[in-house]
Amino acid sequence: MKKRFLSVGLAAVMAASLTACSGSGSADGAKSQSAGEEKSADGTVFKIGGIGPLTGGAAVYGAAVQHGTELAVNEINAAGGVNGYPIEFQFQDDEHDAEKSINAYNTLKDWGMQILVGTTTSAPCVAVADKTAADNMFQITPSGSAVECAANPNVFRVCYSDPDQGAASAAYIGEHKLATKIAVIYDSSDVYSSGIYEKFAQEAPGQGLEVVAAEAFTADSNKDFSTQLQKAKDSGAELVFLPIYYTEASLILQQANTMGFAPQFFGVDGMDGILQVEGFDTSLAEGLMLLTPFAADATDDLTVKFVKSYEEAYGETPIQFAADAYDAVYAVKAALEDAKATPDMSVSDLCDAMKVSMLNIKLDGLTGESMTWTEDGEPHKAPKAVEIVNGAYSAME
Repeated sequence: MKKRFLSVGLAAVMAASLTACSGSGSADGAKSQSAGEEKSADGTVFKIGGIGPLTGGAAVYGAAVQHGTELAVNEINAAGGVNGYPIEFQFQDDEHDAEKSINAYNTLKDWGMQILVGTTTSAPCVAVADKTAADNMFQITPSGSAVECAANPNVFRVCYSDPDQGAASAAYIGEHKLATKIAVIYDSSDVYSSGIYEKFAQEAPGQGLEVVAAEAFTADSNKDFSTQLQKAKDSGAELVFLPIYYTEASLILQQANTMGFAPQFFGVDGMDGILQVEGFDTSLAEGLMLLTPFAADATDDLTVKFVKSYEEAYGETPIQFAADAYDAVYAVKAALEDAKATPDMSVSDLCDAMKVSMLNIKLDGLTGESMTWTEDGEPHKAPKAVEIVNGAYSAME
C-alpha cells in the first residue's frame, strides 16, 4: 500500500478538459434516499452510495451533500449515463457519528454499493475510510477535510484538507491586510477544528499576523463562550478566526453581540450553513468572511445553472457542501470514463482502475477550475473567500 503525503499546494496550472453540465433533481428529506433508478438495457447500473448527517447539529451539511449528489446523478442519467450505464444512488444518515457512519456503510454495502461519495464530516469519514480501504472500494469525500480522511490510497477528496485551509486562511488574512492581531476560538476535541488551527498558528507569523489569544472549547463545553470571547476582547484582537462548525459559530456571534464585542469574524468551510441555523438572527453574521471554494452569487454559467436547478428542486440556495458533492460525482464520472469502466467489474477492480484515472482527469467544476488530483488524494485548485452581505454570500476578490 502506497503511503500518502500531505499536499499543501492550492493552485493548479493545468488546462481544463472537462466541464460539468447542470439540470434538475428531486428533493426528499428521508433518512435514506435513492435516486436515478433507471436501468440499462441489460439491467446493470453503477451503484453509488452517500453518507452524511440528515439529523442532528450538522444536518445542513448532509442534506446539502445528498442534494448536490442527486442533482449530478439525475443530470448524468438524463444525458445517457456513464459509458452507457445509468447511476443508482442511495444516501444514508449517520447523524455525524462515527459508529453510525460505519453502520450506514454496511447498509450500503448490503445494497450493492460500488463507489462511495462520502462521508460528509471528518470524524465519520476517518472511520469509514478504514472500511473502504479494507474492501478496496473507491471513495471520494466531498467535504471530509481531516488529513486522515484521505490517508488511504483508495480515498480522494474535493475539499481542501484542514492544514491547507489553515494555511490558506492565514495567507488570505495577511495578503488582504484584514488585521494583524488575531484571536482564535477552536474546538480542541475535534480533528477538523484543531487541525486547521494548528496550521493557521504555524503560518500566521510569516503573514505578519500575531495570534494574541488562542482559546479552546470541547464538545462538552460548546454552549457558553463568554470566557473565550472576553479573553479575545481583552487581547485587543482585531479579528477572531473561527475554524469551527456553524452551530457553535452562531452562538459565538450571538454572545459577542450581547457583550458588545464586534471584531471582524473569519471562518472556513464549516461556517457554511450559518444562515440556515433555525432561530439565528442572520444580521449578526453581516460582514462575516469565510474561506470557501463556492459562492452561489458567482456569475459563471455553470454556477448560475446549478443554483437555478438547486433552488427549483430544493427551495433553497445551495451551500459549498452541495457544490463539493456535485463536483465529486462529476469527478467519478470522468474517472469511470477514463478507465472505460463497466458496472460488472468487481468493487476492487473498479477501485484500482479509478485510482489511476483520478490522476489523469481535469475538471472545471463549481468549486474550482482546472481541478486535478494527485496520488495523495488531494485536489489542486485556487482558494476563494466570501463575505455575508445583506444576508447572503457575496464573492470576494
